Amino acid sequence: MQHRGFLLLTLLALLALTSAVAKKKDKVKKGGPGSECAEWAWGPCTPSSKDCGVGFREGTCGAQTQRIRCRVPCNWKKEFGADCKYKFENWGACDGGTGTKVRQGTLKKARYNAQCQETIRVTKPCTPKTKAKAKGQRKEKGVGLSRGAAPPPPRL
Repeated sequence: MQHRGFLLLTLLALLALTSAVAKKKDKVKKGGPGSECAEWAWGPCTPSSKDCGVGFREGTCGAQTQRIRCRVPCNWKKEFGADCKYKFENWGACDGGTGTKVRQGTLKKARYNAQCQETIRVTKPCTPKTKAKAKGQRKEKGVGLSRGAAPPPPRL
């Protein structure tokens, strides 16, 4: 019984020690209070392959450099980067001359000291409106004419 108690106490002490070491590593990695530097300058997140996904971000502070893991979302807008977060208005009306819609965004948050524009304008092509068939004109499934078939005789 004493062996079981000793083993449990040893296990708890080991768990507490690993937790404290992990917290200290996180603080140093982020340039927090455990770090000697106060002002870290972080570069953009560079994906490891293609143009999105998991990658790395390098930071410098004085003579120190660090590299941390980061992730670039695959739906990010390349014009203003993944570290600049904007709050966007609703899309405007379609401009018939250019065939595009426009909306404006104001900077909400700049992550990792990124250089971001205060306001941006983005455009996208207008979606063509599809003409909905009238309810009475819909063809029922399997009732249409097949190639080369004669039309059915008129009903009397």
